Amino acid sequence: MLLAPDTPRQSRRIWLQQAAGLSALSLISPWARATASSSQALILCYHRFADTVADSMTVRKTTFTDHIKAITESGAHVIPLADLVAFRQGKLKQLPPRAVVITVDDGHRSVIEVMAPMVRQTRWPITLFIYPSAISNASYAMRWEHLQQLQATGQYNIQSHTYWHPNLVKERKQQSPAEFERFARNQLKRSKAVLEQRMGKPVSYLAWPFGMFDEGLMEMAASEGYQASLALENKACTASDPMQALPRHLMVDALGGQRLRQLIDSAFSTGA
Repeated sequence: MLLAPDTPRQSRRIWLQQAAGLSALSLISPWARATASSSQALILCYHRFADTVADSMTVRKTTFTDHIKAITESGAHVIPLADLVAFRQGKLKQLPPRAVVITVDDGHRSVIEVMAPMVRQTRWPITLFIYPSAISNASYAMRWEHLQQLQATGQYNIQSHTYWHPNLVKERKQQSPAEFERFARNQLKRSKAVLEQRMGKPVSYLAWPFGMFDEGLMEMAASEGYQASLALENKACTASDPMQALPRHLMVDALGGQRLRQLIDSAFSTGA
């Protein structure tokens, strides 16, 4: 579980430090890849896409092109998040070898303007975690019609990132227990309700803002109808990970195509 930083800037620094830790990974043999586990998955977490790196969460188009190539050439199977959840719930017998889940947080305009055209031909299923307060309001965010267009392709699944992306662990420390209970439940309920009303489909999954959560929040998410919640821990998702804290790898521009290939190979090596 990630410890709560004091500011969003510190959150981003922690994420970048974790992502940089991939340098020790090495490629493994084709034999090891062929015998990789089919009981775990690697969940990738993107945010924004652009020609140049505007901030720590931006992945350049050239880097993302290399990521697409790395995923394709690694023999990974990109699966819907719903399949991973169904497997964890015992509703799906097993996952395909080298199962990868692609998620994108926040609802930035670059998702429809930059990323969507780049992955259209792959037909890979992608989960978008959205905080509704920004949609059709913030200049950097998509509009509701954009999300509806993406959903209509059948390639995108729209899920919750709370209503306005607060650091819930930090909020707990600053509010009384009763105040926080009302605040956190409103963030979880309101996001779910708005997205279901706008998109016309069930919302069953949550991504914790900044990757921050605690035991009480995990219980709260489950009680509000979220079947699974996703965090940031930079490791493969295995059967030992709690359903309300499934780990994801943060994708940053410094993690190029070769390093993503190494990450995939390492995650599914023998004994992983």
